[in-house]
Amino acid sequence: MIPRLTHRLSFPNPLYASEEGIVAYGGDLSPSRLMLAYRSGIFPWYSTNDPILWWSPDPRLILDLDDFKLSRSLRKKIPQFEIRFDSVFSQVINECSTAPRRGQKGSWIVPEMIEAYETLHALGYAHSVEAFQNGVLVGGLYGVSVGGVFCGESMFAKVSDASKVAFAVLVEYLRGWGFEFIDCQVPTNHLKSLGAKEVSRESFLKRLYDASTVPMGERLWKIGNI
Repeated sequence: MIPRLTHRLSFPNPLYASEEGIVAYGGDLSPSRLMLAYRSGIFPWYSTNDPILWWSPDPRLILDLDDFKLSRSLRKKIPQFEIRFDSVFSQVINECSTAPRRGQKGSWIVPEMIEAYETLHALGYAHSVEAFQNGVLVGGLYGVSVGGVFCGESMFAKVSDASKVAFAVLVEYLRGWGFEFIDCQVPTNHLKSLGAKEVSRESFLKRLYDASTVPMGERLWKIGNI
């Protein structure tokens, strides 16, 4: 039976998640609960009219930064974009919420999720990487920074490879800042093609615990346009 969260700020042990990877349901999307979730290897994922569902899938998809595969063709496309960090976070998350997904109807990035992550952004925990062409936002991604781990949430592209370029630039900066890896959450062939790999939940949680205790300041993200 899946546990229901109460007002108490805590989560069940993710090692005892359901077969599908659900840890619990209910609760709220307050900043304190969201950050506790991420530090515990848990993230929210649900649809409109559903209760909040909290997940810790097994296996977990991660990208060790040195494993990132930057193809020659993608490298050539990087100069075609102006990459910015945290300049239009709200626009990025709203674009992600409306981006069409193959095999999906609607979006899990519901209005209350958008509001919650905008609050995390204002507090310095959630960040966006944005790809512009001629001053127009054409792709990007957002996620949550937890110590030495970047927890990727979603990406979108209106121009071919825009989100891939944003991702490639992010990897370069995270590597330079001393981050350990990117949490890609759920396995996808697209991210595997970029070098991501599946690991067991137990292995992920251990690596997350070790890396999340590394202090990473908000100042890291205060960079100019690229």
